[in-house]
Amino acid sequence: MKRRSFIRLIGLGVAAVAFGGYEAFEVGESFTKNKVDFHAHAIVPSYVDGLKRLGIDAQEIEGFPLPNWTVDEHLKFMDDAGIDFTILSMPTPHIYNGDAQELLACDVARQINIELAKICSFNPDRFGFVATLPMPGVNGSIDEIEHSISKLGALGVKVASNSDGVYLGDELLDPIFEELNARHALVIIHPSPAQKLPRAGVVTGKVMALYEYPADTTRAVLNMIANGTLEKFPNIKFVVPHCGSFLPYMKQRANAMFKMLAGMKMMDAVDVEAGLKKFYFDLAGDPMPEEMDMLLKITDEDHLVYGSDFPYVPAKILLGKKKILDEELDKRDLTKKIYCDNAQKVLDLI
Repeated sequence: MKRRSFIRLIGLGVAAVAFGGYEAFEVGESFTKNKVDFHAHAIVPSYVDGLKRLGIDAQEIEGFPLPNWTVDEHLKFMDDAGIDFTILSMPTPHIYNGDAQELLACDVARQINIELAKICSFNPDRFGFVATLPMPGVNGSIDEIEHSISKLGALGVKVASNSDGVYLGDELLDPIFEELNARHALVIIHPSPAQKLPRAGVVTGKVMALYEYPADTTRAVLNMIANGTLEKFPNIKFVVPHCGSFLPYMKQRANAMFKMLAGMKMMDAVDVEAGLKKFYFDLAGDPMPEEMDMLLKITDEDHLVYGSDFPYVPAKILLGKKKILDEELDKRDLTKKIYCDNAQKVLDLI
């Protein structure tokens, strides 16, 4: 096993803080058969309280209330869905609310990560987590990477498509990604709404999950490709959410536009198709009957992993979606590859 942070996953959490250290947790060989969920959220008290401290109104930003979440409800969903292991991440909205509150954002991120680590320490065979970072704050994010991965056993980090208006691919974030690259880190991308949106009189501006979240994910990934992020940081494993968002449509258009812009000396030449193939993609959302086939126009079966998006979609609905997905994966002989084999690659277990 290669990923040391995963091997020592859960002796961890608050134990590292409250109990003065942690014991190594060795992932057994049975993990090779485990079905892994890469896209699920824990709405923990430190996150809810942190939003209040930062003056961030989730309902106002998302157009959708924060769902209720408990460990027991999540474990029940996993049992019902046949999911063995879930990687928990912070939901949206992102915790950064302006440079004046950067130090507060750092403290909120620290508290969230400690709480997530504690949850994982009590459920070591079911949960891991990716750390919350106070991006775009550079120093605070680098400190939190060190603390969360080295001391709390985080499997990697979660990053927003944009943090306070700074998008993935912006050179301002390069020092953060240099640190992640040195650690061969897992980076799970999650959408965040753009700062200025047409919210009144247009349905797409009311509930962010309808349009703005896939739009912002697409914007961020194209920015990363245009700015050579994956070439600069080749050791990072990036996971793109929601069946690739709008990227299947944008592949051909972006490729043509980028070539034209490069010819006009407005940007450096880039290979959009090659860039997209370097990402992993989760299947959260509605992969059947069309989305997965669209996604396979820009990637291959070796770069797909499962994602549920629990608890933002009710368990009953998710189970129905998963049943349809599983039937299709069985027909294509892809069940083990997507749930298990690809998961191990992302986590550096093979």
